[in-house]
Amino acid sequence: MPIESRTTSRLPYDVSAIGLGTWQLGGDWGTVADDTAAEILAGSVEAGVTLFDTADVYGDGRSEQAIGRFTSSGARVTVFTKLGRRAEQLRANYTVDNFRLWTDRSRANLGVDTLDLVQLHCPPTDVITSDEVFDGLDTLVAEERIAAYGVSVETCEQALLAIARPGVSSVQIILNAFRQKPLEQVLPAAVEAGVAIIARVPLASGLLSGRFDHNTTFAATDHRQYNRAGEAFDVGETFAGVPYDDGVDAAVRFSALARDVNLAPAQLALRWILDQPGVTTVIPGASSLAQARSNAAAAELPSLDQATLAAIGALYDDAIRPLVHDRW
Repeated sequence: MPIESRTTSRLPYDVSAIGLGTWQLGGDWGTVADDTAAEILAGSVEAGVTLFDTADVYGDGRSEQAIGRFTSSGARVTVFTKLGRRAEQLRANYTVDNFRLWTDRSRANLGVDTLDLVQLHCPPTDVITSDEVFDGLDTLVAEERIAAYGVSVETCEQALLAIARPGVSSVQIILNAFRQKPLEQVLPAAVEAGVAIIARVPLASGLLSGRFDHNTTFAATDHRQYNRAGEAFDVGETFAGVPYDDGVDAAVRFSALARDVNLAPAQLALRWILDQPGVTTVIPGASSLAQARSNAAAAELPSLDQATLAAIGALYDDAIRPLVHDRW
């Protein structure tokens, strides 16, 4: 069954309400074999997914290359990628010449002449406030290297700055039952401006799946091990910034709410995001075909009732809000 499609006035594509995040195909969640990656991509499309989200630095291009191999067979899918983290995160590095260099590499990896959409990859705030940076992105559109552009952000303040840019088609932001601040200003602003909202880290790096306990271990190559304190990049990208043990305890309560409505915790988490006004698509990752199919199926679930939405809000206010709300 096809997944519901969504779009906005600024996004030049209809995309499935649930897409596929492909960070894990680059190897930063532990090793994913090439044949497994191909199986996940194919299974997602078979389940109705029409959007893949990737980045040039996921596995140093490995994720883009896996998608490029898959789409070379004729699969029809929209691919959003990202740029900006192949160099030090300094405003001076965000030049049109670097943009050309980076997008040429992504075009080669993906096997396309024009990239569907390129996102600035969680840049510093002074990049988002720079007219020159966005003039450079407009140049890439004019040169047909890219068809459209957006911004992936860490903070709500950055999201609002990006939404105010008239050429921005999309904003990607962490949004999940454990990161609810974007509901306050970001989503309403996006609706008003016609900017697509791409919700990432929807399962809080797996916490909201209910599969982890206090003794769960992760591979040394998995960011859930090496970035718990923000050693490699913003700590908000790992477990949505929630300290692991606190997150495990809150996830037990979230799983109980899922049982009350006869859903798997991950599907409750995804359905909650889809029910938020202003969300265009949510991009869970998957490390197996079964996960990909289960994630996609969440788009066909009925909207949550008000009692369940209220219970998730109360859990956030009690256990999570003091830990993350004012940080991003």
